[in-house]
Amino acid sequence: MSARWIASVLLLVQLTGCALVHVKQGDPRDYDEGRRGDVLSTGHLSYASRNAISRLGLDPDRCVAEPSPCVAALREATILGNDARLSALAELALDGALKADRSADRDTAGPIADYLDAARYAYAYLFFGERTPRERAFEDRQTQMRDSYNYAAERVAALLFARGQRAGHVHPPSPGSVEAVDGWRLRYGEIQLTLPRGAPKLEAMVPASRLRIDGLESVYRRDGLGAEVVMVARPTQAARRAPTQPFAETGYLPATVLLQFPGDTLAQVLDTREAVVDALDPYRQDTMQLDGQTVPLAANFSAPYALWLAESGFNRKAIDNLLGRDNALDHPRVILMQPYDPHRLTVVMIHGLASSPEAWVNLANEVMGDEALRRRYQIWEVYYPTNAPIPVNLVQIRAALEQTFAALDPAGTAPASHHVTLIGHSMGGVIARLLVVDSGDVLWQRIFHAPPDSPRRKRLAALAPYLTIKPLPGVDEAIFLAAPHAGTPVAGHWLARMVTRLIRLPKTLLDATTRIADALAGELPEQAALFRAAPTGVNVLRDTGPYLRATSALPIVPGVRYHSIIARRSAEGPLEASSDGFVPYASAHLAGAASEKVIVSGHSVQETPQAILEIRRILREHASLPAGDAIVPRASDTSR
Repeated sequence: MSARWIASVLLLVQLTGCALVHVKQGDPRDYDEGRRGDVLSTGHLSYASRNAISRLGLDPDRCVAEPSPCVAALREATILGNDARLSALAELALDGALKADRSADRDTAGPIADYLDAARYAYAYLFFGERTPRERAFEDRQTQMRDSYNYAAERVAALLFARGQRAGHVHPPSPGSVEAVDGWRLRYGEIQLTLPRGAPKLEAMVPASRLRIDGLESVYRRDGLGAEVVMVARPTQAARRAPTQPFAETGYLPATVLLQFPGDTLAQVLDTREAVVDALDPYRQDTMQLDGQTVPLAANFSAPYALWLAESGFNRKAIDNLLGRDNALDHPRVILMQPYDPHRLTVVMIHGLASSPEAWVNLANEVMGDEALRRRYQIWEVYYPTNAPIPVNLVQIRAALEQTFAALDPAGTAPASHHVTLIGHSMGGVIARLLVVDSGDVLWQRIFHAPPDSPRRKRLAALAPYLTIKPLPGVDEAIFLAAPHAGTPVAGHWLARMVTRLIRLPKTLLDATTRIADALAGELPEQAALFRAAPTGVNVLRDTGPYLRATSALPIVPGVRYHSIIARRSAEGPLEASSDGFVPYASAHLAGAASEKVIVSGHSVQETPQAILEIRRILREHASLPAGDAIVPRASDTSR
């Protein structure tokens, strides 16, 4: 090979240059980052934004470092389509806002203005781009822009709230009020936040996107536009110490925050320095009309419930209440899981012995998470002192529910006051059944052999509230879970007797049992002695006790459809001889039930997926809704 030939080849290589395009196989794990990564998910500009910037002859990395010239170039660019330039503008603005947020002095408003810029560009892309959101439904870039808008709206809301708290402003702001922030004019539009009674203002605003929820089987949220937040507004200490109503609201409100930018054209939206801030109730509104389009609103329905449970400390209070320790509950409270809605049907949940609203953690969450049920129902949970005897709790719970309905619906005409569903577990199931019976004169005769006009009846008149049981108005459906309607032998076990000795009743409840003892003293001294020893929720559940033996035979009133969900610890052996370890099947079984479902489970059957699915089925049927989820029982389940 001659030296001249080699020199010619080298010259040819130099003239043609090296290949600039290389192709290689990527790792499948890089797929998501390459296609959908952006400043929110990876901290880097998305592929689409880098491509748009490069098409203008600009360096994407330099634009990140010095965004102002690139923003000006993108705003004036004519060779790019609106979708490409608006999404690049939104992402550049969001990148700048994130950096400003991390480094901002807490007393400055800078990040708010930066986030407003990002939200405005994303809003322009979504509603003033080249195509409608429906036409871009399958594009990754639309999801990125929705997320960019939602995050910017969340940070604007959080920063405005913090700024207002530092300035001593009262939240929520009045609709129509105006606030100036760093060259922006913000007007508050719809504010659909109903503060609980006794709560003068919002205490906190918690972004739901930042929460990591443990303890719930599922987290229910709705994809859509807007920031998912939890507004916290609790009654004052004085209102909590001396409540004027027998009911309370959790004070943890779901909300969807929207930012709207006035303008009929793209140019007007890009030039505006005004924004409308809306705080919407996702229970009341699930869509919004924006630029002539119906847009779904984002929402998180589990986050407020989880926050309330996490901060309530019910697991500790349940034992304190049972043992009657200091600050123990001394009367029932009806807790509304969401602001009262007169148009939604009411579900009342009553927990069992040594328990609390935490007993319903997954059931309540699943009902609120089921969109069809959420549209038709609202949940109330009864929280009561389980150390008190059942007759006392029955009277007080009935009074609390009646007073709650009367306070919220004085005319008694709202759908919420009618077609009520009771759900009770364990001792709560016993109480729920007694709320739908009419004892007439039966208990007087069976327990005291006291005819209506007898001298004994007159001498025992103080017992009338506990022996004359009337059904709670408005109830037409009831579900009993592992309820010992005829009592349980476990309540007489030595361990139960030891626990009973530890139980102390609060003074208000002790006064009630003392009045009963005084009424009994002249006629039945042995029964009076029992009440002077403070009978408790434990020993009244004995299967040999006169109260449950007498009340278990009372029929449920006509017009109330009822269901039993019964647990058995093992699938082996005859059903009639089975037990959940606390309640025998024979005590939980009720003749005439519209349905009976037996589940292999311990006593806390209300926590099982099978029981929750069954309750959802019953509620759907009660509200005349389609069946919904296909429910296929496991081989170990029995349905009747």
